[in-house]
Amino acid sequence: MTPLLQEVRSAPVPFTGSDGRSHLVYELWLTNFSSAESVVESVEVLGDGQPLQKLEGEALAGRLKPGGQGTFGATLPPSVQGLLFLHVTLPAGTPVPQKIGHRVTARVLAAPPGQQEITDTGGEVTVDRREAVLIGPPLHGRGYVSADSCCDAVRHTRAALPVNGHVRLAQRFAVDWEQLDEQNRIYAGPQADPRSYAIFGREALAVADARVSSVLDGLPEQTPGQYPTNIALEEADGNSVILDLGQGSFALYAHLQPGSLKVRAGDQVKRGQVLGLVGNSGNSVAPHLHFHVMDGPSPLDSNGLPYRIDAYQVTATSPGTAAFDVAEEKGTPLAIQPLLPAQRITDALPLDQLIVQFGE
Repeated sequence: MTPLLQEVRSAPVPFTGSDGRSHLVYELWLTNFSSAESVVESVEVLGDGQPLQKLEGEALAGRLKPGGQGTFGATLPPSVQGLLFLHVTLPAGTPVPQKIGHRVTARVLAAPPGQQEITDTGGEVTVDRREAVLIGPPLHGRGYVSADSCCDAVRHTRAALPVNGHVRLAQRFAVDWEQLDEQNRIYAGPQADPRSYAIFGREALAVADARVSSVLDGLPEQTPGQYPTNIALEEADGNSVILDLGQGSFALYAHLQPGSLKVRAGDQVKRGQVLGLVGNSGNSVAPHLHFHVMDGPSPLDSNGLPYRIDAYQVTATSPGTAAFDVAEEKGTPLAIQPLLPAQRITDALPLDQLIVQFGE
């Protein structure tokens, strides 16, 4: 009997992060197929049968979420599915495995006394060996913060949504690009004025030669400092552009300024071409450029794909999401840690809470 079922529905695509290491980001579905609670005690990730990572205690509880719930925890109620959000960073020089599997230890309370502790191996999947798409930068300039980027940001990487009969994670590798001014502030001036924000009005650039798949324009700017209410689902990304990068990859640019979009659906664009200006339209609390790559033309009915930006510099690191959120809320300087000299990164995905410069 296997009362705790395991399944990987979206095989991980390996990619190189800005730390120079290979990463695997995916979800393990756990189904408690029993009449009482099951407590997941540990999960080992196996690469070609060899241990790669082990989660237990708080590290495990903070990554397991029952489907449709807003809270995380290691206990699965009876007849409930949960998603365990996994991020495996391979040691330097370690080859990417051909297959991933999992060894789960749990306490199944529906079982008779003395038989409640189980260990089961399952959830095996072949790693998707496609190459992460290589793109150029979506912005130009310095002081950009890779907020809520890969690979453990709750707001994006774990944003599972039920869409058209499927659970989708379009934002699995999304980033909210914001920008610091010379005093390392996200905004200076009235918080409610989008023009106070360093990134407001910056040019959003095509990351590749591509075809414009769709365009949405005409939605108003929102007032920074508070999330808008009653936003229709189809307007959540605000004024936006989706590029067809080819080979099943699409790039989304969201929250652009109304009337600033310079392309139409069907247009062919060149890398570096201006698509529009960064704004605060749609479901946005502050001006920023939301960017992600996905496997379909819909910003919701698709799954996120990793990508690599061909060249940029990491000039500093942020203290983390909590400190960034305070700086975004209060307009106070972010206490960044400069990197001297700056790190030049090639062909890699920018990880979370880095200060990035695009272009020389």
